[in-house]
Amino acid sequence: MMRTHTCGELRKSAVGTRVCLCGWADTVRDHGGLIFIDLRDRYGLTQVIFDPADSREAWDVAQSTRGEYVIRIEGVVEARPDNMVNTKLPTGEIEVRSSVIEVLNKSKTPPFPLDDEQAAKVSEDLRLTYRYMDLRRQRMLGNLVLRHKLLQAARNYLDALHFTEVETPILTKSTPEGARDYLVPSRVMPGTFYALPQAPQQYKQLLMVSGLDRYFQVARCFRDEDLRADRQPEFTQIDLEMSFITPEDIYGVIDGLLAAMMKTAGLGELALPIPRMTYADAMSRFGSDKPDLRFGMELTDLSELFKGTQFKVFGGVLEKGGVVKAINAKGLAAVPPRAIDDWTAMVKEAGLGGLAYIRVQDDGAWKSPIVKFFSDAEKAGLQEKLQIQNGDLILFAADKPAVVHVALGRLRLLSGAMAGAIPQNKFAFTWVTDFPLFEKNDEGQLQSMHHPFTAPRPQDLPLLETEPLKVCAQAYDIVLNGVELGGGSIRIHDPDTQASLFKVLGFPPNEIEERFGHLIRAFSFGAPPHGGLAIGADRLVMLLAGCESIRDVIAFPKTQKAMDMLMNAPAKVDARQLRDIHIQSVVAEPEGEKK
Repeated sequence: MMRTHTCGELRKSAVGTRVCLCGWADTVRDHGGLIFIDLRDRYGLTQVIFDPADSREAWDVAQSTRGEYVIRIEGVVEARPDNMVNTKLPTGEIEVRSSVIEVLNKSKTPPFPLDDEQAAKVSEDLRLTYRYMDLRRQRMLGNLVLRHKLLQAARNYLDALHFTEVETPILTKSTPEGARDYLVPSRVMPGTFYALPQAPQQYKQLLMVSGLDRYFQVARCFRDEDLRADRQPEFTQIDLEMSFITPEDIYGVIDGLLAAMMKTAGLGELALPIPRMTYADAMSRFGSDKPDLRFGMELTDLSELFKGTQFKVFGGVLEKGGVVKAINAKGLAAVPPRAIDDWTAMVKEAGLGGLAYIRVQDDGAWKSPIVKFFSDAEKAGLQEKLQIQNGDLILFAADKPAVVHVALGRLRLLSGAMAGAIPQNKFAFTWVTDFPLFEKNDEGQLQSMHHPFTAPRPQDLPLLETEPLKVCAQAYDIVLNGVELGGGSIRIHDPDTQASLFKVLGFPPNEIEERFGHLIRAFSFGAPPHGGLAIGADRLVMLLAGCESIRDVIAFPKTQKAMDMLMNAPAKVDARQLRDIHIQSVVAEPEGEKK
């Protein structure tokens, strides 16, 4: 046998057993003639000892072994002396006395240290360039194993609820889904393109029309959009759809799914049901449709308090139908002026004219250029509504509700982090429900807040064509610690309603037929009421693993510029390949590179 045990398997009960182990030389140490090699594989680490008295030949090979050499050893398990037990290792009570060692492969010096603490200081680009080395780290291997276990738990849970896993096409048709598509030219049909799916949305609805009743898929999705720590151009969703349901059915299934995955991650029992709040409530209280509920600092509405105020900035906003709100950034009165300047610039980007604030000194004095405009009643009202104490920092915003909510929502997160008010070992889930069906884009045009297959609330159907911005959707998001894990909705299942929604969005009839004709036709053949949801698997694993980026839980991720540093992709292709797919590049090539 190549090996009889893994490097994380042996315990004191194996003392006296002859074993064969394989792995990488994690460290090699010479202690007064004895060579110690810490042998590592994905399962753990075992200390191996080489004594020239046992085998001079094995000792010579061990002495010439270097870090990351791949080796195989044979030896006998021994108990470590009591004063040499390593309580930090599961194998810390034993070591293997080896008389046989075989170098299976040598290694160059690694491009960066492979211990977690030092690797964290290395540039991410370097780690991604040598990703196969980065993945040797125990933390990274642990992330991939946890990802596997969580997805396996999801599959088992959904299978027990009679969901059927179905794979849907990767090469599909370009449809408006909210982000740019990745396009794939067709060789056999010149001038036509496939699109990589942003989600299996239409296919899973068609599966409901097919009578499958309950579908799920660990689905690969693709979006050509600007990236950040929790986005990748290709990502994974736990995607599901059900027939003959209401939103309550979705909530129940996902509550149970998340509880099962939390338990699998070793994070204990999740209290069910997961709490819910409306979109309007989330924006009003937290300034975000993905509220972080691990801490307070909620937005407080002061509009009634400042009606008729002498402070013209607040008064002018209220006269125009705006709002005045504030947050109490507890304990941040001494925040440096530079931070206030940065926050002011940030809220101006969000649309505010500026940032008003009050520093509450340790002696209780209020330090601010605006306090002199407040009446005694307004000061007393602020004291009561915001529960002001010495050392607090009060941050105000006055403008249209949407602008105020976004600005204070961002300030809430920044000040909460600065105050150390956000616990890192807490998991706060919430549902956000009753989203608007439509929103306006930067050009002032109506667009779907989620996607154009989302069903409106039945009671709002009369408003669909007359007051569309007042229509609420049967849509819902699941949020964890201020991160949107996923979202879904009850879908439109009848062709008339779907056609009405397309009309409101301004799709011309020929475009509706070209892009969605297959779906409209399917709905005319007895489509059942249905709905579903997709959870971002990468984001969920990231949060449960305690990571800050989804790149740490994806085996081979892209950079924030969508580059694969390991494979050096995207890359140029041969002119013949472009000719075969009827594509001509318009990017000028440097002299000497033209073919």
